[in-house]
Amino acid sequence: MAPKNLQEVLDASRGAVDLLRNSQIGSYIYPVVPADFQNWIKEQTAWRQTAVLYDQSHHMDNLFLKGSDAIKLITATAINSTAVFPVNKAKQYVPTTESGHVIGDGILFREAEDEYVYVGRAPAANWLLYHGETGGYGNLDITVDRRSPSRPYGNQVTRQYYRFQIQGPNAWQVIEKLNGGPLEQLKFFNMSTMTIDGTTVRTLRHGMAGAPGLEIWGPYADHGRIRDAIVEAGAEFGLVPVGSRAYPSNTLESGWIPSPLPAIYTGEAERGYREWLPADSYEATGTLAGSFVSDRIEDYYLTPWELGYGSFVKFDHDFIGRDALERVDPAAQRKKVTLAWDAEDITRIYASLFNVEGPSYKFFDLPLANYGSANYDSVVDADGTVVGYSMFTGYSANERRALSLATIDPNVPEGTELKVVWGEPNGGTAKAAVEPHEQTEVRAVVSPVPYSTVARASYQGGWRTNYQSA
Repeated sequence: MAPKNLQEVLDASRGAVDLLRNSQIGSYIYPVVPADFQNWIKEQTAWRQTAVLYDQSHHMDNLFLKGSDAIKLITATAINSTAVFPVNKAKQYVPTTESGHVIGDGILFREAEDEYVYVGRAPAANWLLYHGETGGYGNLDITVDRRSPSRPYGNQVTRQYYRFQIQGPNAWQVIEKLNGGPLEQLKFFNMSTMTIDGTTVRTLRHGMAGAPGLEIWGPYADHGRIRDAIVEAGAEFGLVPVGSRAYPSNTLESGWIPSPLPAIYTGEAERGYREWLPADSYEATGTLAGSFVSDRIEDYYLTPWELGYGSFVKFDHDFIGRDALERVDPAAQRKKVTLAWDAEDITRIYASLFNVEGPSYKFFDLPLANYGSANYDSVVDADGTVVGYSMFTGYSANERRALSLATIDPNVPEGTELKVVWGEPNGGTAKAAVEPHEQTEVRAVVSPVPYSTVARASYQGGWRTNYQSA
């Protein structure tokens, strides 16, 4: 009989690592939005030089929580403090397992007194949904609007809400033209409203591209009309719609690692959760990619500090994982960095495409080179010792460099040259997104996070980057 839940899938497999490293689901797709509107280089440079429109309507789950117990659920599952979380404010949500390892993250919007919306990837949404259903919360209603299908094959796709972001140096000029006049620049992650094409829309003060901008949302039926109005108003300011090919690469410059492996595949405390997760869930079908290989799935688990979320951990409330996190020495944890890859070594990888007699290395796709849901490439020092993981890799046309976001040992200083092992061992796994290849090493210099000097100067300290301005 076919497995019905994640636990049964694991029981029938040769272990979680083998299951995920040989998943057949294919590459992680940012669905529905066209791959390109111009080309990915022009779209990348626009978020640094003029303005861009991100269409975030399709690649994230939306979880709607209503009732007086909603804040109790959030508080019980988040490492963040909820002591100050007023209406019309957003907060990054980071849950951990009983062992103190990260499950995922996303953004929580407090839209009314007892109404919250979670927006983000499936792992944190599923964790909230499970604990909401099983935690005995009497006054709580949860509904979920899952991300759009990765491959709709021409079928109609609809969501409850559209979600756009207007970002870049000229973003505020576009926003005020749309609004028909000046608009107050609220503090970061504060919410308000504005008018677009005669319609009142909700807004979140944001800054994903390193400059003031807004996230905008409303009923999906208005998607096309609102999008067209933004594009028309932005034309004179150089606004460029960003396609799904360039969109995820913006985090290489801003410093957010989007997809660590959810730390839920072991642990007796999480068994009920694994039995609740369907056999076709993100957690059961996702792909684990990269050169780092361990028989122990626990070796892929990460603490909040290793992902740059250490400043979020607050012990002013009881939450799942608190006891374990209280025993952690933050100074001993790996730290998030950017790795700037050596141009000569990257050129050698591309040269292998045309070398009919030499080795063929793992294809480095542009602008995003990831080939799994969760990516773990070994980062080694001069002695060949693994000192961390490279977890999100690609190319920035703004920096003219291949970059990756990594977590490495705390004693490795900025400026150190390390090596990233690129490609999987033994010719590659059986994953759908992996072609036969040989491994190679790429020199990489430990650099700040975020890498972009623009983003370091403009981002809210602590949000996603854990960067604290001097």
